[in-house]
Amino acid sequence: MKMTCKLSALALSLIGLCSFASSALAKGSDLDAVVQNGARHVMQEYAVPGLVIAVSANGKQHFYSFGVASKASKEPVTPDTLFEVGSVSKLFTATLATYAQAQGKLSLSDTVGKYEPELEGTPFGKVTLAHLATHTAGGFPLQLPDSVQDERQLMDYLKRWKPAYPMGTQRSYANPSIGMLGVIAAKSLNLPFTQAMEQQLFPALGLHNTYYTVPASKMTLYAQGYDKQDAPVRLNSGVLGNEAYGVKTSARDLIHFTELNLGQGETSPQIRKALADTHIGYFRVGPMTQDLIWEQYPYPVELKSLLEGNSNNMAYENNDAIALNPPLAPQQAVWVNKTGSTGGFGAYAVFVPAKQKSIVILANKNYPNDARVKLAYEVLKALD
Repeated sequence: MKMTCKLSALALSLIGLCSFASSALAKGSDLDAVVQNGARHVMQEYAVPGLVIAVSANGKQHFYSFGVASKASKEPVTPDTLFEVGSVSKLFTATLATYAQAQGKLSLSDTVGKYEPELEGTPFGKVTLAHLATHTAGGFPLQLPDSVQDERQLMDYLKRWKPAYPMGTQRSYANPSIGMLGVIAAKSLNLPFTQAMEQQLFPALGLHNTYYTVPASKMTLYAQGYDKQDAPVRLNSGVLGNEAYGVKTSARDLIHFTELNLGQGETSPQIRKALADTHIGYFRVGPMTQDLIWEQYPYPVELKSLLEGNSNNMAYENNDAIALNPPLAPQQAVWVNKTGSTGGFGAYAVFVPAKQKSIVILANKNYPNDARVKLAYEVLKALD
């Protein structure tokens, strides 16, 4: 099924909104209406130039593309448009670590010092890899200091680091910790990080349009991002940037990734185990359970809980973390999600194993998390 729609709002008429949905839908008009109305609301309220929503229901994919990838070129968004996905990148970094673990190359119970001898004996060297992957190492800033511009300065910073809290007691959402997990996971595979991802993990996941550095042949697919002042911007990745927030991918690849997380599709036993291991719950933090980067909620879930769990407080403040002993095995009746942003892009990925449904929302503007959560929540209700 191919559809076009025209929305009359002035803000959207300036960017020529269109939408497309692939394949026939059961009760399609209900889902279509929710997607169209939700996209219209988000794009009008936050002046989003381009948006794509991918939905998977029991293995059937549906794509809705709205607006433009670039206001200058007027190139329309498609399911293959490349978007920066910010911290959604952390999901791939965590999967690289569990993939290495599935191959016997590392264990998440190992400490940093085992892989970084220079840090042996320091407080950071005593942190376990599982704590790096759950933001519970003991208190890191969201970003590295501006003074850290290369690997030598990074190691000096980590040598000086002292925990603000006992390990495993506070969740401090941070790029440095997951960044170092990526460095260590790649080192265990005897590869630089980007090579480990682009040459091993991405192909093993069946991702054919996912990159850190977009190749010249794919640059026409790379959307232009826009900041809060609507100025064109793209990511300028710094130290540990690729490991923490550097992925550029498409809705088609990302919805495939969520389907693999649902247990669908063909892949190797090692990849299947690696994905399942990222769904293990380690800490209770407010309304959500912290997995390996993924965040989960018992399903059915109230919108209020999702908004709290994806709030600025969770991203920018320290929150009490209650360790789950033993860790919680992967669950079926859960809403599992992750948000991600860069200066000019916003992303959201959700899957619900018990329903065998998943949703991906990508935009070339960074708009509030609560708008992404509300839109996905309404789409999933329409699917039900």
